[in-house]
Amino acid sequence: MKLNLNIQPLNTWINKAGIEPLLIAGPCSAETEDQLVATAHLLAKTGKVSALRAGIWKPRTRPGEFEGIGSIGLEWLKRAKAETGLPTAVEVATAKHVEEALAAGVDILWVGARSTVNPFTVQEIADALRGVDVPVMVKNPVNPDLSLWVGALERINNAGITKLAAIHRGFSSYEKSAFRNEPMWDLAIGLKTLAPHLPIINDPSHITGNRDLIGYISQKALDLDMQGLMIESHIDPTVAWTDAKQQVTPAALSDIIDNLHLRKPEVRDAAVNDKLHELRNQIDKIDDLLIQKMAERMQIVEKIGNYKKDNDITILQVNRWDEILQKRIGYAKALKLSGEFTEKFLELMHSESIRKQTEIMNEGQEAAPAEKLTHA
Repeated sequence: MKLNLNIQPLNTWINKAGIEPLLIAGPCSAETEDQLVATAHLLAKTGKVSALRAGIWKPRTRPGEFEGIGSIGLEWLKRAKAETGLPTAVEVATAKHVEEALAAGVDILWVGARSTVNPFTVQEIADALRGVDVPVMVKNPVNPDLSLWVGALERINNAGITKLAAIHRGFSSYEKSAFRNEPMWDLAIGLKTLAPHLPIINDPSHITGNRDLIGYISQKALDLDMQGLMIESHIDPTVAWTDAKQQVTPAALSDIIDNLHLRKPEVRDAAVNDKLHELRNQIDKIDDLLIQKMAERMQIVEKIGNYKKDNDITILQVNRWDEILQKRIGYAKALKLSGEFTEKFLELMHSESIRKQTEIMNEGQEAAPAEKLTHA
């Protein structure tokens, strides 16, 4: 099911000059007027930046931490825009933020990850935006919940905002990794599938938390057909008041962009398209065969389920599952398939097998009261 969003193309409200890739850049936090304006001038000088971002209000995890310079920073943004010509963008988390940002002439607003997670907060922002023609970008929620992201976009769109984009900034995870926030690309792809015309901008700064990885994540985002990047840039990241490790100087940012390889989602070359069509046809045939074989496998699973039921055997035998994992993953690696992919695929099939056998075991039994209520 596709999302029914009423949105305008990205190039009608940002990047009208057609700079590739689209780049929104600026400091994590506006700290002083000199810091913000000087950074803005260096970014504009690169010729690679389409809009200047800066944190004015900073939602922090604990009180006592620097929570943004506040409304005075909007005046600094106004000066930076006047001197460089760059449109400005800020995060808003309350109706008051929206009102103050619009009164100061801010060009683009974005809803942060901590706000997206709360529908009440998003609705308050949406109500403040009603009747206003301003671009709004919505970051994914902190936790990996596609429905919350979709819901926030719908709330903003329902308020009449048609200049709309999503920002993919990664998700919190308990698992330790090289990233500050796990990219979880499948969730961004899921959003793209639901809303093919919705622009998605990647935020490699918040995904990585590490300036050395920004180029890597930026390239992957562009390869996945994201429409642009939001990267934090500070005139001197070593003394930044917030998120120093993920900010880059304007010069370093320019180098990162120069080293990105831009690819197109489609080409007009007939020979290239013919070859792609031929290869995709091969994939379609293999997919059909895979589905056929999975159906055959599940038929055998049903037979096993009936046999277990007749002989009072438990559904799950851990030793058998361990044996399957060991053998199949080893075989897959020999065929140059990722072990992680193979394990996930096998777990999915195993889960479906257990579901089918559970149905068989429970055939003829009276449903529990909760199930009756659910299906009433």
